[in-house]
Amino acid sequence: MSLSPKAKPPIPLWRWGSWWATLGAAMVVFYVLLTPVWLGLRALAWLAELQARRRSPK
Repeated sequence: MSLSPKAKPPIPLWRWGSWWATLGAAMVVFYVLLTPVWLGLRALAWLAELQARRRSPK
């Protein structure tokens, strides 16, 4: 009885291609679409806070 693990077969090239394509698409979605949306929301929150501070003097 051998306890050594069996060698795994090589991964087909189409799986590597689909992996890199999916990773590339996810990076485009995150960096090109979601980051500007997040920065825009932060800018709007900053402006709202600035306006609220101007309206109510302490």
